[in-house]
Amino acid sequence: MAKTALVVGASGIVGGATAALLVEQGWTVHGLARRAIDLPGVTPVAVDLRDAAATRAAIGTLAPDAVFITTWLRQDSEAENIRVNSAMVRHLLDALPAPTAPRHIALVTGLKHYLGPFEAYGKGTLPQTPFREEQGRLDVENFYYAQEDELFAAAARDGFSWSVHRPHTVIGKAVGNAMNMGTTLAVYATLCRELGRPFTFPGSAAQWSGLTDMTDAGLLARHLLWAAETEAAQDEAFNVVNGDLFRWQWMWERIAGWFDVAAAPFDGIVRPLEQQMAEDAPLWRELALREGLAEPELERLASPWHTDADLGRPIEVVTDMSKSRRLGFTAYQPTDDAFFALFERLRSERLIP
Repeated sequence: MAKTALVVGASGIVGGATAALLVEQGWTVHGLARRAIDLPGVTPVAVDLRDAAATRAAIGTLAPDAVFITTWLRQDSEAENIRVNSAMVRHLLDALPAPTAPRHIALVTGLKHYLGPFEAYGKGTLPQTPFREEQGRLDVENFYYAQEDELFAAAARDGFSWSVHRPHTVIGKAVGNAMNMGTTLAVYATLCRELGRPFTFPGSAAQWSGLTDMTDAGLLARHLLWAAETEAAQDEAFNVVNGDLFRWQWMWERIAGWFDVAAAPFDGIVRPLEQQMAEDAPLWRELALREGLAEPELERLASPWHTDADLGRPIEVVTDMSKSRRLGFTAYQPTDDAFFALFERLRSERLIP
């Protein structure tokens, strides 16, 4: 019989890629999001996880073999991030019926486990790079830690296995996503080409010249499925990146070339996209109308604040994946190819011209 999965956050970059992979692999897939989704082969579950009673009503009869938690809601402070996002995980896990067969629950967090929350991003005493799973938690409040604690407590109570997955910046497609560097850069490059603007790197000198890595959504989906099906990966936390390293001074030229724009020389001055794109919503709407694009609202495609946070870091960020490699996960994805595949998809779906 086909295994059953519940993908939480199925409308997002990671959730959408995970649901698609599971369907491809023959799983019966339920996709949970706040609003009903329309994904091939996925049964939609529309519920707001902030509502405990509604969550119990929506999923209380499901008995999934695996649950993939790929969602969070951004709040105005880290204290609110902790309160809201830990409650969402708790409501979800409390609503599921106790497992009568082996069940695995995977939680996707990220490198803010090592870097700290947005309020204190990359500040204070940080672990050495490359980041390794055994480096543990920072001595700061962090909603990732609160989510993990909810997962660990429920696992001790209900007896399921778990895994935690910490990707770097994720490359993938989702409209209306709060953290979407790939589509943000595609929209920015399109506007630069259409309006004759310089394609200017918005970040720091450390990011321009230092080594970094990223995570393709498809590779992350494969990692989630691997952990759910691999006994040795149970009850472990993992970093997840593509497997290559690059410098943005090289990648910026690669992206510029794809969009047929000239990359502006980098002069060491941080020029955030949130400022560069502050007045671009009406310009994008005009462009979308002229080109017959599917999404005329800039804020549903681009998240400049998040791209600025990543590209503005004052430190090098490199991630170690030795734990996964030792346990048998060997998938590899060149990051420039991941960007180019996303850009092709955005173009084919008429999200960029």
